[in-house]
Amino acid sequence: MGTLIAVDGGNSKTEVLVCDTGGAVLGHALGPGTNHQTVGGVAEAMARLDRLIAEARAGLPGDDPPDVVVCCLAGADLPVELATLTDAVASANWATKSVLDNDTVALLRAGTDARDAVAVVCGEGINCVGRAADGRTVRFPALGPISGDWGGGGDIGRLALWHAVRAEDGRGPDTALRFAVAVHFGLATATDVAIAAHLDRAVAARVGELAPVVFREAAGGDRVARSIVVRQGEEVAAFAAAALRRLDLAASPADVVLGGGVLRGRDPLLFSVIRDGLAATAPHTRIRVVTAPPVVGAALLGLDALGAPPQAAAALRRWSRP
Repeated sequence: MGTLIAVDGGNSKTEVLVCDTGGAVLGHALGPGTNHQTVGGVAEAMARLDRLIAEARAGLPGDDPPDVVVCCLAGADLPVELATLTDAVASANWATKSVLDNDTVALLRAGTDARDAVAVVCGEGINCVGRAADGRTVRFPALGPISGDWGGGGDIGRLALWHAVRAEDGRGPDTALRFAVAVHFGLATATDVAIAAHLDRAVAARVGELAPVVFREAAGGDRVARSIVVRQGEEVAAFAAAALRRLDLAASPADVVLGGGVLRGRDPLLFSVIRDGLAATAPHTRIRVVTAPPVVGAALLGLDALGAPPQAAAALRRWSRP
């Protein structure tokens, strides 16, 4: 029986599984993010992956390399990045064969077996991929504002702080966020939070923590907070609808897989906006929220690459994080 390594490398965390071709999980590791764009480059990302893969394989019998390693990594966005990371993963010699792709591909595989499907991940950032039964795929640059993107915890938090400061100084409407933002950071005012974020990169890195604050205040009826949640829902629906149109699937039954920390909570307002947006542009789609860890999707891709039987995938899907 062969073995495989599966990696889901995100912005904030990375998860590794070692599995056999029967779908049994033999090893597991969880560690920090491995997006080369944010951790200091490809070399540092590979070093982090090397440590986590060694941890996941620790104690397993035999020294033979696994048959395949599937690395689904955040930051593998542009063709040049895919090529660079593909070479880096192959050179690491973690397995006999290596496969490299974006982490959104793992989410898509984890969320559905449908051949016509798109996936939107909304965690710290936002991205989308899609596939059609005839083999066509669609991707987006996912470079942030410069490539037209808005969404994820980071953007929600920054917009919450923006509104909170403007409410304090009179440039914008009043909102409960001006108090909630300050309380979250233990400071007197939202303006103090903005100044702290400007002076201290560690504080700036925490602004994404405000996303749950926004959803809480929106649920309480705050109009500004609700506007942020609505904008996020519209962006998710726009991403999915654009992918479906580009694949000529807008009028066909297709799955829309949703995952990432912002979407896993199934906020009622957020999901009503997403459902309404898709109903207007792609009325035959089925929304599926991924509950399995995305690393399961990477492992399923590994089983696909090794030609494992369907029962192996079913066994793997029963795994839960220890």
